[in-house]
Amino acid sequence: MNHSLSLSVVIPAYNEAENIGRVIANAVDYLSDRQMQYEIIVVNDGSVDATKAIVMKLASQNSRIRLINHPHNLGYGSALRSGFDQALHEYIFLTDGDGQFAISDLDSFLPYTQKSHHHSQVVIGYRAKRADVFVRSLNAWLYHIFIHWLLGLKVRDIDCAFKLFPRSIYQAIRPIKSDGALFSAEFLLKLQQLPMLEPIIELPVRHFPRKFGVATGANIKVILKMFWECWQLKQECRDHIAIVDVVKT
Repeated sequence: MNHSLSLSVVIPAYNEAENIGRVIANAVDYLSDRQMQYEIIVVNDGSVDATKAIVMKLASQNSRIRLINHPHNLGYGSALRSGFDQALHEYIFLTDGDGQFAISDLDSFLPYTQKSHHHSQVVIGYRAKRADVFVRSLNAWLYHIFIHWLLGLKVRDIDCAFKLFPRSIYQAIRPIKSDGALFSAEFLLKLQQLPMLEPIIELPVRHFPRKFGVATGANIKVILKMFWECWQLKQECRDHIAIVDVVKT
């Protein structure tokens, strides 16, 4: 167990009033038991339900809980960027506010944060068995193939919301420009382009069915925005390669 680790837990939330209290409580219990220095940053992405009010109440009772509030819904990527940018501790841990992951799975991730460890400091999860409905799982599979074909990104589960990485590494690859669902793909792609970074560690995590609320990933606006941001990211990659070629010559 790593008692010296300091951790910023970033939780994006959009209309998660029925889930967010339980997710925060589980995180507080887990982190307190391990005597870590920590903060829990919940980014309310313009929810129209009671998400904001619930987090505000919990933050008033525990100074380690912080609320970042988007007045309007800006997208999943915008919520992650707001949380990551405001993180204060050495490591950032991402998990979602829908309660589909168990924070206790961090136990298998934490050994990689030991400074004496010879492997990568970036550890990302992949869902050992997805608990989504068939259509959502099919969409995720097609998205994974598309991103691999277009961007050459090779990881087992691009959008798994269970990632642990040093804040310094995030700062090294900023800005992550995607506001929507493409954020994780852009994040991982820029990680892989970072020189001197050890290979990313991928570990299995459990995935549970959503008990409350509605997933928004299959929304047509979200999908169209993803394609638009894909095109922009592809252009950015081409420009980057062109600049590198000019420098080499």
